Amino acid sequence: MNLDNSKAPLSALRVVELAGLAPSPFAGLVLADYGATVLRVDRSASYNAPSPDLLVRHKKSICVDLKDPKGLLVLKALLENVDVLIDPYRPGVLESLGLGATKLIEQNERLIVARLTGFRRDGKYASMAGHDINYLAVSGVLSQLGRRGAAPHPPANILADFAGGGLSCAFGIVMALFARGKTGRGQIVDCNMVDGSAYLATFTRLATKTPIWNKPRGENLLDGGRPFYDVYECKDGGYMAVGALEPQFFKELLEGLDLHEFLLLQHDSTAWRAMREAFSQKFSQMTRKEWEDVFDGKDACCTPLLSYFELEAEGYEQRHAVTLANTPGLKLDQNTTWETMGMKPGMGGEELLQDWLGWRKGRQYDIKRGAVVQIDIAKL
Repeated sequence: MNLDNSKAPLSALRVVELAGLAPSPFAGLVLADYGATVLRVDRSASYNAPSPDLLVRHKKSICVDLKDPKGLLVLKALLENVDVLIDPYRPGVLESLGLGATKLIEQNERLIVARLTGFRRDGKYASMAGHDINYLAVSGVLSQLGRRGAAPHPPANILADFAGGGLSCAFGIVMALFARGKTGRGQIVDCNMVDGSAYLATFTRLATKTPIWNKPRGENLLDGGRPFYDVYECKDGGYMAVGALEPQFFKELLEGLDLHEFLLLQHDSTAWRAMREAFSQKFSQMTRKEWEDVFDGKDACCTPLLSYFELEAEGYEQRHAVTLANTPGLKLDQNTTWETMGMKPGMGGEELLQDWLGWRKGRQYDIKRGAVVQIDIAKL
């Protein structure tokens, strides 16, 4: 892990993140974890409490009232001196403030404007409100998630908000930075959670035309439709996850369960009901810990299902998703990977006004009703 910010791959990057929830803060978090200086623009610091945003690691905040013309001047000044703007608003919001992406890039040709929306910016849903479950629903992805005979079930807000939205947006920003290295110019990066989710599901969508996934929801190879790829409850209420797809792993699983009679029946659909019942009965006879001891070190693709509470109690180390050998991301404080106190609006932002713009309080800016405003220099 990197203790020196200057060695991080994005250490010279300046990012303005307009405050939002879930996907856009996650995009900013990814950039911040790899060294970017991320300034979140909040609405007001008139209350002394953190915002509900939990994804604040390595970030700073400044408060700007975008409805105040002198506050808007602050944001415009920042955007002339940064590399990236993350816009979480619906189409037309920034344009109504005179901050359209094309206009911003005209004023700062190196600026990358990342516009992250839920639905596509065109089509019937463009102006509608929505959440993760809605984006998954219209992308087709939600239709594949859930048990046989039950309604589709969303996996919290992980797929659309964070994977299809925030992570895809961060990836788009990095691609735009790579392109800027060749052209010297920034550009608009459009990302939406419908297309992002659909892209993540490329394999399962294509698989619907193959034996892997050509059956109804919950009856396929990787969605719980096979007894050798499912979750089983143990005697103590814990669970074991089974993913013994390959024959050699299936054989190892049967040896651990002492169910050798199914060795030649893995892909015999007429045997699956009996196999599932036998698996369920076996796992219910011992605790999760006992089954963990049986399968530890074995190539049976059988592991305990661990909760975050267990992992935290055991001192499990959270790590970056990607480790770069020569330019690693910033060090993760393990205390803040499990719990965060959030970030109060305005925390650390005035320092960046000085670092990025050379501004000083009382000269170029002041605080008005908890928000930063530009001083009318002509009246000084």
